[in-house]
Amino acid sequence: ESRWPFLFGAIIVPSLIQVVILPFLPESPRYLLLEKHNRSKAEKAFQRFLGKEDVSQEIEEVLAESRAQRNTKLVSVVQLLRTRAVRWQILTVVVTMGCYQLCGLNAV
Repeated sequence: ESRWPFLFGAIIVPSLIQVVILPFLPESPRYLLLEKHNRSKAEKAFQRFLGKEDVSQEIEEVLAESRAQRNTKLVSVVQLLRTRAVRWQILTVVVTMGCYQLCGLNAV
């Protein structure tokens, strides 16, 4: 009972290590390109991660993926269940996950 402050204080060590290391970690090239709209920093981050000078193909892949995601239409759960093509797949997954919960398999 008298040692709980030490256990509670043990969290401080990893937290301090993370705070010290965090400024030296590079930002995600995808974040820099799509969120910050900073292509030059994204190129430098890709160059650092991949270790090559020409990263124009990777930049274009990220931009193409972003365009494809913007064009994707989101559907609600009700709309998804009304679609005959995926109804049985969803039902199968829900029943399987329910069985996992009831038998305790996910605890293993």
